[in-house]
Amino acid sequence: MRLTTLALLMLPTLAGAEEVAKVGVDWVGNDIVIEAVADPVVGGVTCHLAYFERSVLDRLSQGNWFEDPSNSAIQCARTGPVDVSTLRPGRSEDVFSEGRSLLFKSLRIKRIYDAKNQVLIYLAHASELSEGSAKMSMSTVPLLAGDAGASPAD
Repeated sequence: MRLTTLALLMLPTLAGAEEVAKVGVDWVGNDIVIEAVADPVVGGVTCHLAYFERSVLDRLSQGNWFEDPSNSAIQCARTGPVDVSTLRPGRSEDVFSEGRSLLFKSLRIKRIYDAKNQVLIYLAHASELSEGSAKMSMSTVPLLAGDAGASPAD
């Protein structure tokens, strides 16, 4: 029991999403959902993720009950003080993950710290067990000289 608890505590903390809006797109009840996702490690950065959510009527008529499309869009902005002192340049790290099917498919946000160009890159993409997906969207947040851990501009 203690080992299980310890293992769960050691897992990286992924951000939770807060629904900001739902926009109806057709008569069968399909929606575009917009969620706010705050970066749990960096702080001071909030990404807005938009994705398609299928209605029950659409699921019944299409015959694919357990899966949503992988399409998404992302835009990230500075919303407070930014601290990149714990990040390793060039490494992609999970910020958010949400299931898009019953099994093996998720919508993810990854963060990459580009130290040379003083930019945080946020990539939204689908992750599937059996097939890769080219559906992605990217947003960048420039770092300022006063940000914790940021290198001064050359």
